[in-house]
Amino acid sequence: MTSTLKSVYHLTSFSWYVLIVKSLADKDGEELPTGIFVYGGPWKYLTFLNLLLQMSFFGLAAVTDLQPEEKSQSTLHRCKDLLFAVFAFPVGMFVVLLFWTIFAYDRELVYPANIDTFFPPWINHSMHTFVLPILLGEVLVQPHIYPSTKHALAALGLVGLSYLFWIIWVYLSVGIWVYPLLGHFSTIGLVGFFFFNMSVVTLLYVLGDKLNSYLWGKRQFHYTNPSSHAPFGPLSFSVFLCVSFR
Repeated sequence: MTSTLKSVYHLTSFSWYVLIVKSLADKDGEELPTGIFVYGGPWKYLTFLNLLLQMSFFGLAAVTDLQPEEKSQSTLHRCKDLLFAVFAFPVGMFVVLLFWTIFAYDRELVYPANIDTFFPPWINHSMHTFVLPILLGEVLVQPHIYPSTKHALAALGLVGLSYLFWIIWVYLSVGIWVYPLLGHFSTIGLVGFFFFNMSVVTLLYVLGDKLNSYLWGKRQFHYTNPSSHAPFGPLSFSVFLCVSFR
């Protein structure tokens, strides 16, 4: 795909997510339907966090498109690839697949019918459906450099645990689960459900890696190790994540 079409795709996708997030922000102040509570605001919902994740990725991608081709191996490009490979693709695909699987079984467990009066159908599909084709489109638009699997899974595990602790904190604070489904599990069941979800996210990460390799081939990229120019400093952790590609 030409650089112009790639830039248009990234800018259009970024604008789309900005529109959705703005539409959700405009709901602030409206009377909430049963099933949605004030504590934690939209930040307690993985769907909303995923929208911000997708918006951030496509915004970063649009910015990197402005860089000259000779800077295609810059730290900014590496961070963009890391964000897509480790978080945007597996988490975005997970949100779509898990939501519609539970919705098909019993929508009241994840998206009660009375919420339809608060969120029109187009917003529901924007949050839970269109994410998937947009991500697959990104896979077709350009190749992405994937990090080593152990680093990727460590990052995913850390983020997954952080979100688990967050929704447990919400429950302990107000006595209501973010998703009604969680109230049907015992403590052991919750642990099993978490590990099941992390297994699915892991498989989706592997799927993204395989799709990238299948479509674009095994390309070898050689980055300069920052440690050869500077000592291990305060910013080393974020830089390390962006440069520790195989």
